[in-house]
Amino acid sequence: MRSKGAKTSAQQRLLRVAGGRRSQEKHARVPGDIQRSLAKVGKTSLIMSLVSEEFPDVVPYRAEEITIPADVTPERVPTHIVDYSDAEQTDEQLFQEISKANVICIVYSVNNKKSIEKVTSHWIPLIIENTDKDSRVPLILVGNKSDLVEHSSMETILPIMNQHSEIETCVECSAKNLKNISELFYYAQKAVLHPTGPLYCPEKKAMKSLCVKALTRIFKVSDLDNDGILNDNELNFFQRTCFNTPLEPQALEDVKNVVRKNLTDGVCNNGLTLKGFLFLHTLFIQRGRHETTWTVMRRFGYDDDLELNQDYLFPPLKVPADCTTELNHKAYLFLQGVFDKHDKDRDCALSPEELADLFDVFPYMPWGPDVNNTVCTNDQGWITYQGYLSQWTLTTYLDVQRCLEYLGYLGFSIIAEQESQAAGITVTRDKKIDLQKKQTQRSVFRCNVFGDSGSGKSGFLQAFLGRNLMRQKATKEEHKSYYAISTTYVYGQEKYLLLHEVFPDFDYLSDDDLSCDIVCLVYDVSNPYSFEYCARVFKQYFMDSKTPCMMIAAKSDLPEIKQMYSCTPLEFCRRHKMPPPQSFTCDTAAAPSRDIYTKLTTMAMYPHVSQADLRNSTYWLRASVGATVFAVLGFAMYRVLLKSR
Repeated sequence: MRSKGAKTSAQQRLLRVAGGRRSQEKHARVPGDIQRSLAKVGKTSLIMSLVSEEFPDVVPYRAEEITIPADVTPERVPTHIVDYSDAEQTDEQLFQEISKANVICIVYSVNNKKSIEKVTSHWIPLIIENTDKDSRVPLILVGNKSDLVEHSSMETILPIMNQHSEIETCVECSAKNLKNISELFYYAQKAVLHPTGPLYCPEKKAMKSLCVKALTRIFKVSDLDNDGILNDNELNFFQRTCFNTPLEPQALEDVKNVVRKNLTDGVCNNGLTLKGFLFLHTLFIQRGRHETTWTVMRRFGYDDDLELNQDYLFPPLKVPADCTTELNHKAYLFLQGVFDKHDKDRDCALSPEELADLFDVFPYMPWGPDVNNTVCTNDQGWITYQGYLSQWTLTTYLDVQRCLEYLGYLGFSIIAEQESQAAGITVTRDKKIDLQKKQTQRSVFRCNVFGDSGSGKSGFLQAFLGRNLMRQKATKEEHKSYYAISTTYVYGQEKYLLLHEVFPDFDYLSDDDLSCDIVCLVYDVSNPYSFEYCARVFKQYFMDSKTPCMMIAAKSDLPEIKQMYSCTPLEFCRRHKMPPPQSFTCDTAAAPSRDIYTKLTTMAMYPHVSQADLRNSTYWLRASVGATVFAVLGFAMYRVLLKSR
């Protein structure tokens, strides 16, 4: 820490704290009487007494800058102490030091009323004038020479503290008999590392709104069963998470008894309510134990401004080229727990109210109405359990940084007891290696769907989600999605197939439009000009690539019309060694057939399979066998597990 002063009857000490829990350096300033003709307040003596542990016989104008190592401070933070003297330094140097300070200690003499008056008449206005008003520096009032008086100066100082919210605390000490010298610098460190300002408003005697908002999120994340109460198990988990030690049963009861005595609704069913949780933290702060609240805040990812830290939300994750990102079993297990926590009616779907409750710990609503047209929903249009996991899978694949952010809001690293959200992500190996080894460990495969306007691309995507033409007509245009994702089963393995509808602009196709595991070319059998677009896209972009392609003859329920092209779609596929066009319609009474999607997933998984095999119906039968059984079994298992919970 550093201490500095200015030209007045008060000496000044400047403190700078660096390292520890914060990477940037911290500064502090302590004004004091520096006119040698007047009684001195003893700021330099305080510094020298701290260092030598004895009162100095000779006191210089200014002490040299001192660094206190981290291992000898209670907070384990290196501390730089800087003194100031107007006999040796200018006002400009003082102002520069004030602007760099992290905490300022204003020293006055308890037996000198003029030095006390200088606190409000000179030092506080000077400091405010030379600091950014949006980030006020915490102040510590230091009453030195307590050995010379029988009384305390606190009655005079308390009104000053109440008037200025920047003042963290007041310490009376004596450089001569070493009284409270170490405590002074401890409180200076504490003012930097655990400031009261962001947490609490002394005038209102209440926590500030940002603090309440952060603690409310922390409560909701810690409420593992979402019943609005922290039971003993949840409180112990919270205690271990934040302080690395559980609470003894009697200590738990003592905490709840304190809340009971002060709040009628702070404890319910022998558990702590949100009101009780907030009351406890208010009590900690009012009793000067705000380091407890700061420890909780920082464990749950908050920075000094009570915003979630960017390092917490976006931990390092390296994704090489030609690799993809998927959720691993840790993340899926966590997300299943989150779903179960909010599916209060146990119908395996999230109602709008349940979904809003789930995302209440977010600063914004991350899923818009288009998500309901991206994943599977029930008859009421609510996202099902499968649809919920599918959307998370989609986000991880398309935008892993956003997925890390979302998992951070939900408290993945805390609840799953992992170092960061990155522990829930698997980065797949390079696709070139998969091709060389002719096998893949990936679980998510992307299919880009091409086709001219009106060819049936959107219908093809929605049919994958089990929606026939009748259900699709109810979709609002503004809620349309260009993605659809769900599970398929290939050789008994559950895989995710991600369909992406590419905008039909032949002259401009981005790298993202061309990057996929399989290409789906859709044409309308009833439109004679529809196939030409598919043929042009194939020849221009995919004829020489190793990406497998499949032609879809959409709207097969309508009369087929000859395509105005140099050859028929079947002949085109034969020439280019593609499987024959696959007939498809979503104008069905029940849900459309999913066979085509199993074929697409199989081709994406095994791009090396020969075209002869792809034209063999026995091959498709082997690939899809057991798919329905596994799908039904998977859903049934979830219902059984849900019932057992």
